[in-house]
Amino acid sequence: MAADAALAMPPAAAPTRPRVLLVGTALAAGASFMTVMGLIGIYLSRRADVISSGATWLPDKTQIPLTPGNLAFGTMLLSAVAVTWAVDAVGKDDRKMAYLALGLTLLFGLSVVNLTVFLYKISGLSVSTTPGLLFYAVTGTHLAMMFGGMAFLVVMTIRVLAGDYRGRDREGVVSAALFWYATVAAHAVIWLAIYITK
Repeated sequence: MAADAALAMPPAAAPTRPRVLLVGTALAAGASFMTVMGLIGIYLSRRADVISSGATWLPDKTQIPLTPGNLAFGTMLLSAVAVTWAVDAVGKDDRKMAYLALGLTLLFGLSVVNLTVFLYKISGLSVSTTPGLLFYAVTGTHLAMMFGGMAFLVVMTIRVLAGDYRGRDREGVVSAALFWYATVAAHAVIWLAIYITK
């Protein structure tokens, strides 16, 4: 009778696959975000010291206009919407919309890189000055974070194209979106701390 009861039991469910990519991406995104925040903290601390001594922070003939920074921030917000759209499209197995959304996210990312390089050219900041060194350290680290995020998105686009992610299995695209959200959040702090308050 015990043998019959054992045969009537349903088989054990397959073990759930660990979300290694998602956890690893969360750790990498957090580390990247904190690196940028640490550099911003140094920038703000040095700026506060200089201003409290009665001197001006930015050297003469330096200009950081609001328009490129505002456009870059707005574009980053649009890219966050686009990457969310990509995650949703992959979840619905709508590959055409997923390609379009991933492509738009990459296009928005390249636009922000272009705006940042334009800001470098017109700012007139020299790396030989403390404000210039810190400005380029903060924004350059964020650009490196953006390039990492865009490379991740390119790999996930190729994997979606290959059919690796569809329907509920979209861990890679969700991971890339998570890293991209951290990049957008870091840019928001840079926009406020450096481009707006100068």
